[in-house]
Amino acid sequence: MIEYIPIESSEVMKLDYPERELVNKSKNGDMDAFSELISSYEKKIYNIALRMIGNREDAYDMAQEVCIKIYKNINSFKGDSSFSTWVYRITSNVCIDEIRKKKYAMPLTMVNDSAKEFEIPIESHNSLPEDIIERKEKIKDIKKCIIELPPEYRIMIILRDIRGHSYEEISNILNLNMGTVKSRLSRARAILKDKLKNMEQIRNQIV
Repeated sequence: MIEYIPIESSEVMKLDYPERELVNKSKNGDMDAFSELISSYEKKIYNIALRMIGNREDAYDMAQEVCIKIYKNINSFKGDSSFSTWVYRITSNVCIDEIRKKKYAMPLTMVNDSAKEFEIPIESHNSLPEDIIERKEKIKDIKKCIIELPPEYRIMIILRDIRGHSYEEISNILNLNMGTVKSRLSRARAILKDKLKNMEQIRNQIV
Protein backbone atom coordinates (compact mmCIF):
# COMPACT_ATOMS: atom_id res chain seq x y z
CA MET A 1 0.00 0.00 0.00
CA ILE A 2 1.31 3.44 -0.93
CA GLU A 3 1.31 5.84 2.00
CA TYR A 4 1.34 9.51 1.17
CA ILE A 5 2.50 11.84 3.93
CA PRO A 6 1.90 15.56 3.25
CA ILE A 7 5.19 17.43 3.50
CA GLU A 8 5.84 20.97 4.58
CA SER A 9 5.92 23.50 1.75
CA SER A 10 9.51 24.40 2.62
CA GLU A 11 10.53 20.80 1.84
CA VAL A 12 8.84 20.70 -1.55
CA MET A 13 11.16 21.05 -4.53
CA LYS A 14 9.78 24.06 -6.40
CA LEU A 15 9.65 22.92 -10.02
CA ASP A 16 7.98 26.06 -11.35
CA TYR A 17 5.96 24.13 -13.94
CA PRO A 18 2.39 24.91 -15.05
CA GLU A 19 -0.17 22.69 -13.34
CA ARG A 20 -0.93 20.76 -16.52
CA GLU A 21 2.74 19.80 -16.86
CA LEU A 22 2.89 18.79 -13.21
CA VAL A 23 -0.13 16.56 -13.77
CA ASN A 24 1.52 14.93 -16.80
CA LYS A 25 4.78 14.40 -14.93
CA SER A 26 2.86 12.95 -11.98
CA LYS A 27 1.12 10.51 -14.30
CA ASN A 28 4.59 9.34 -15.38
CA GLY A 29 5.57 8.64 -11.78
CA ASP A 30 7.51 11.84 -11.02
CA MET A 31 7.12 12.13 -7.21
CA ASP A 32 8.74 15.60 -7.07
CA ALA A 33 6.13 16.83 -9.55
CA PHE A 34 3.33 15.21 -7.54
CA SER A 35 4.58 16.77 -4.31
CA GLU A 36 4.63 20.18 -6.00
CA LEU A 37 1.20 19.58 -7.48
CA ILE A 38 -0.50 18.42 -4.28
CA SER A 39 1.18 21.02 -2.03
CA SER A 40 -1.14 23.74 -3.32
CA TYR A 41 -4.22 21.66 -2.44
CA GLU A 42 -3.30 20.06 0.91
CA LYS A 43 -4.63 22.88 3.08
CA LYS A 44 -7.83 23.22 1.05
CA ILE A 45 -8.46 19.47 1.24
CA TYR A 46 -7.90 19.51 4.99
CA ASN A 47 -10.16 22.53 5.48
CA ILE A 48 -13.06 20.88 3.66
CA ALA A 49 -12.57 17.70 5.68
CA LEU A 50 -12.42 19.67 8.94
CA ARG A 51 -15.64 21.53 8.13
CA MET A 52 -17.35 18.30 7.17
CA ILE A 53 -16.17 16.35 10.23
CA GLY A 54 -15.39 18.92 12.92
CA ASN A 55 -12.56 16.85 14.38
CA ARG A 56 -8.93 17.70 13.64
CA GLU A 57 -7.51 14.19 13.89
CA ASP A 58 -10.21 12.63 11.73
CA ALA A 59 -9.94 15.51 9.24
CA TYR A 60 -6.20 14.93 8.97
CA ASP A 61 -6.73 11.20 8.38
CA MET A 62 -9.37 11.97 5.78
CA ALA A 63 -7.10 14.47 4.02
CA GLN A 64 -4.39 11.78 3.94
CA GLU A 65 -6.88 9.37 2.36
CA VAL A 66 -7.81 11.97 -0.26
CA CYS A 67 -4.15 12.57 -1.16
CA ILE A 68 -3.54 8.84 -1.49
CA LYS A 69 -6.63 8.48 -3.68
CA ILE A 70 -5.47 11.36 -5.88
CA TYR A 71 -2.04 9.74 -6.23
CA LYS A 72 -3.46 6.32 -7.08
CA ASN A 73 -6.03 7.65 -9.53
CA ILE A 74 -4.23 10.54 -11.19
CA ASN A 75 -3.95 8.56 -14.43
CA SER A 76 -7.75 8.52 -14.60
CA PHE A 77 -7.83 12.34 -14.75
CA LYS A 78 -8.64 13.05 -18.41
CA GLY A 79 -8.80 16.84 -18.26
CA ASP A 80 -12.56 17.01 -18.91
CA SER A 81 -12.73 19.41 -15.96
CA SER A 82 -10.10 21.51 -14.22
CA PHE A 83 -7.72 19.60 -11.97
CA SER A 84 -9.02 21.56 -8.95
CA THR A 85 -12.59 20.43 -9.71
CA TRP A 86 -11.38 16.83 -9.86
CA VAL A 87 -9.53 17.23 -6.54
CA TYR A 88 -12.57 18.73 -4.80
CA ARG A 89 -14.79 16.01 -6.24
CA ILE A 90 -12.59 13.33 -4.72
CA THR A 91 -12.44 15.26 -1.44
CA SER A 92 -16.23 15.65 -1.28
CA ASN A 93 -16.85 12.00 -2.13
CA VAL A 94 -14.37 10.71 0.45
CA CYS A 95 -15.82 12.95 3.17
CA ILE A 96 -19.44 12.04 2.41
CA ASP A 97 -18.61 8.32 2.23
CA GLU A 98 -16.77 8.43 5.56
CA ILE A 99 -19.58 10.37 7.25
CA ARG A 100 -22.17 7.88 6.05
CA LYS A 101 -20.01 4.93 6.99
CA LYS A 102 -19.17 6.16 10.49
CA LYS A 103 -22.36 8.18 10.93
CA TYR A 104 -20.57 11.33 12.07
CA ALA A 105 -22.85 13.72 13.90
CA MET A 106 -20.82 15.34 16.62
CA PRO A 107 -20.62 18.71 18.36
CA LEU A 108 -17.54 20.74 17.49
CA THR A 109 -15.98 20.53 20.92
CA MET A 110 -12.65 19.52 19.41
CA VAL A 111 -12.44 22.54 17.11
CA ASN A 112 -10.94 25.69 18.59
CA ASP A 113 -13.18 28.70 17.92
CA SER A 114 -10.14 30.78 17.01
CA ALA A 115 -8.98 28.38 14.31
CA LYS A 116 -8.64 30.42 11.14
CA GLU A 117 -9.15 27.39 8.93
CA PHE A 118 -12.66 27.00 10.33
CA GLU A 119 -13.81 30.60 10.06
CA ILE A 120 -17.44 31.20 9.18
CA PRO A 121 -18.00 34.46 7.28
CA ILE A 122 -20.37 36.59 9.36
CA GLU A 123 -20.63 40.32 8.90
CA SER A 124 -19.53 42.33 11.90
CA HIS A 125 -20.27 46.06 12.07
CA ASN A 126 -18.42 46.96 15.28
CA SER A 127 -15.92 45.61 17.77
CA LEU A 128 -17.57 46.24 21.14
CA PRO A 129 -16.74 43.44 23.62
CA GLU A 130 -20.34 42.29 23.94
CA ASP A 131 -20.68 42.18 20.16
CA ILE A 132 -17.50 40.14 19.84
CA ILE A 133 -18.79 37.63 22.39
CA GLU A 134 -22.15 37.46 20.63
CA ARG A 135 -20.45 36.93 17.28
CA LYS A 136 -18.31 34.10 18.67
CA GLU A 137 -21.41 32.43 20.10
CA LYS A 138 -23.16 32.75 16.76
CA ILE A 139 -20.20 31.23 14.91
CA LYS A 140 -20.15 28.36 17.42
CA ASP A 141 -23.87 27.77 16.85
CA ILE A 142 -23.44 27.79 13.07
CA LYS A 143 -20.58 25.29 13.25
CA LYS A 144 -22.60 22.94 15.41
CA CYS A 145 -25.67 23.18 13.18
CA ILE A 146 -23.63 22.60 10.00
CA ILE A 147 -22.14 19.42 11.48
CA GLU A 148 -25.67 18.19 12.27
CA LEU A 149 -26.80 18.53 8.65
CA PRO A 150 -27.01 15.39 6.48
CA PRO A 151 -23.72 15.12 4.51
CA GLU A 152 -25.29 15.92 1.13
CA TYR A 153 -26.57 19.22 2.58
CA ARG A 154 -23.48 19.85 4.67
CA ILE A 155 -21.22 19.86 1.59
CA MET A 156 -23.54 22.34 -0.16
CA ILE A 157 -23.20 24.90 2.64
CA ILE A 158 -19.43 24.39 2.78
CA LEU A 159 -18.85 24.70 -0.96
CA ARG A 160 -21.22 27.61 -1.58
CA ASP A 161 -21.58 29.68 1.59
CA ILE A 162 -18.17 29.09 3.19
CA ARG A 163 -15.80 28.45 0.26
CA GLY A 164 -17.73 30.63 -2.21
CA HIS A 165 -17.82 28.25 -5.19
CA SER A 166 -20.22 29.16 -7.99
CA TYR A 167 -23.27 27.04 -8.77
CA GLU A 168 -21.54 25.83 -11.92
CA GLU A 169 -18.41 24.82 -9.99
CA ILE A 170 -20.50 22.95 -7.43
CA SER A 171 -22.40 21.25 -10.25
CA ASN A 172 -19.10 20.02 -11.70
CA ILE A 173 -17.58 19.06 -8.36
CA LEU A 174 -20.58 17.02 -7.20
CA ASN A 175 -21.69 15.80 -10.64
CA LEU A 176 -25.15 17.27 -10.14
CA ASN A 177 -27.29 19.21 -12.58
CA MET A 178 -27.80 22.89 -11.87
CA GLY A 179 -31.41 22.44 -10.74
CA THR A 180 -30.40 19.86 -8.16
CA VAL A 181 -27.60 22.10 -6.89
CA LYS A 182 -29.96 25.04 -6.38
CA SER A 183 -32.75 23.00 -4.79
CA ARG A 184 -30.38 21.12 -2.50
CA LEU A 185 -28.65 24.34 -1.43
CA SER A 186 -32.00 25.98 -0.76
CA ARG A 187 -33.06 23.00 1.34
CA ALA A 188 -29.74 23.00 3.21
CA ARG A 189 -30.08 26.68 4.05
CA ALA A 190 -33.68 26.20 5.21
CA ILE A 191 -32.71 23.35 7.54
CA LEU A 192 -29.75 25.32 8.86
CA LYS A 193 -31.94 28.36 9.48
CA ASP A 194 -34.49 26.27 11.40
CA LYS A 195 -31.78 24.67 13.51
CA LEU A 196 -30.32 28.06 14.40
CA LYS A 197 -33.77 29.41 15.23
CA ASN A 198 -34.53 26.47 17.51
CA MET A 199 -31.14 26.81 19.20
CA GLU A 200 -31.77 30.51 19.85
CA GLN A 201 -35.23 29.81 21.27
CA ILE A 202 -33.81 27.17 23.63
CA ARG A 203 -31.07 29.56 24.78
CA ASN A 204 -33.64 32.33 25.41
CA GLN A 205 -35.76 29.95 27.49
CA ILE A 206 -32.75 29.04 29.62
CA VAL A 207 -31.92 32.72 30.16
